[in-house]
Amino acid sequence: MTVTETAELREMRWWDIDPVLALEKDLFPDDAWSRGMFWSELAHARGVGSTRRYVVAYEGERLVGYGGLAASGTATENGSADGADVQTIAVARDHWGTGLGARLLTELLRHATAFEAAEVMLEVRVDNTRAQKLYERFGFEPIGFRRGYYQPGNVDALVMRLITTQEPTPGVPLTATEEKDHG
Repeated sequence: MTVTETAELREMRWWDIDPVLALEKDLFPDDAWSRGMFWSELAHARGVGSTRRYVVAYEGERLVGYGGLAASGTATENGSADGADVQTIAVARDHWGTGLGARLLTELLRHATAFEAAEVMLEVRVDNTRAQKLYERFGFEPIGFRRGYYQPGNVDALVMRLITTQEPTPGVPLTATEEKDHG
């Protein structure tokens, strides 16, 4: 069985922060998010008017991945979002290549659809070609760079965008013209 079949995805809660921080520090030692950053994101993830969605993936008791999305602005009178940003996606090293990154991204895109986001943006390290290929499979296209975005290493970010003109089917990647992993 692959991790795609065995890992359980669910909403991230405050008690997930410690295992998320451990994986974050393992994967991104130079530019890991802080505990306060995760707390702040989760503060906007529940209740009326929530603008964030964070998910975790567990295999048994072990956290093997997580991802987060933020909605921004309002495009219409009914409150749909102008856009959404994939804030982070991370998969434990021993689960790379199992499909878990695609599963996390599919879940985040499902939430972008729920927010009625017209587009989804993300930044990915220019040296993370594995993640870039995932995002391209889902239809993200490069639109620019952010020089020195990842600090303290002064690594550039590739900015990618997905125009969400069609609703994705949950669990099914979008077509090549419509179809992301921070880690």
